[in-house]
Amino acid sequence: MSLESVRYSRGSLAVLNQLLLPHESCYESVCGVQEAWEVIRAMKVRGAPAIAIVGCLSLAVELERGEVKEKDQLVVFILDSLKFLVTSRPTAVNMAKAAEELSAFVQQEAAQADATSESIRKSVIQWAEDLLTKDVEDNKKIGDYGARHLLQRVTGQPVTILTHCNTGSLATAGYGTALGVIRSLHMMGRLAHVYCTETRPYNQGARLTAYELVYEKIPATLIADSMVSVAMKEKGVSAVIVGADRVVANGDTANKVGTYQLAIAARHHGIPFYVAAPSTSCDLSLEDGRKIVIEERPSQELTDVNGKRIAAQGIGVWNPAFDVTPCDLITGGIITEHGVFTPQELQAALTKVMKEEGKWQKNEASV
Repeated sequence: MSLESVRYSRGSLAVLNQLLLPHESCYESVCGVQEAWEVIRAMKVRGAPAIAIVGCLSLAVELERGEVKEKDQLVVFILDSLKFLVTSRPTAVNMAKAAEELSAFVQQEAAQADATSESIRKSVIQWAEDLLTKDVEDNKKIGDYGARHLLQRVTGQPVTILTHCNTGSLATAGYGTALGVIRSLHMMGRLAHVYCTETRPYNQGARLTAYELVYEKIPATLIADSMVSVAMKEKGVSAVIVGADRVVANGDTANKVGTYQLAIAARHHGIPFYVAAPSTSCDLSLEDGRKIVIEERPSQELTDVNGKRIAAQGIGVWNPAFDVTPCDLITGGIITEHGVFTPQELQAALTKVMKEEGKWQKNEASV
């Protein structure tokens, strides 16, 4: 059984406080949109897919438990709540895309001749619940597509994988993206070993990925971020697989800071570099990575450990949460629930999928 970042039943939502891991597993109740914004901003819940899921489910909980509103008042409340949730963390695109899609859905529902406050409320709750289910299904597809593609690409098996940050069940509704590929390889009996970075300054690799790998009994070793080049040189790394917070039209990818240097090192050592992300993390409205807004986090995350300052007083701090990996360094491919694509193929492939699903709009470039 995989770990759960989110526990949900209609009218009830709880998130695993990931700041307390690996020492304590504590689920915190989230009763509405304001509380969801706070747990996302504080990084008690993190990972682009999980952020969108918690945001939308918090709205569903508030609609289930809150006071009855008139139709027009309800629509305004939903739209304003979604805009507010997007401000929690700006770089990860999933929440913004979910808000955009749900907002359009609400306005469409409200325009129906027989629409009532109750019918809109129920349909929004169901929409959010469907998002939870779909994320797990998509992640399993990512895992399987990625594992098969990698095994066809690399020589020498079983394979050794290097990964960064946390991209597993704790970052999604379940199974994971990059860690989902690793999980699929392990289930196929084709995984030799995993190297996971500590992922400074928030240590998502040491606290969360290592925790998941131990929990799943997947053979793994923790390394410092500064060890990745020597690990590639000496530890027989077959491929690097990371997640993504935003992939833009040309394939440039924003992910946890430190990803860019991993891609450079992988290129130098001739090791395939993969990005694993659902299509909800792809933002084709941006042409390239220069237009991605990069969130900057508080200086204390870098200067303090467990509330105790370790850095010299008076030192300046630059603490971007993400960096952008240029598309030409993504040499393995971008793994989605629709297949594995080169950065050059991604836009056309996802546009075709959207057209087939009837979701493409002529003047809309995002998927």
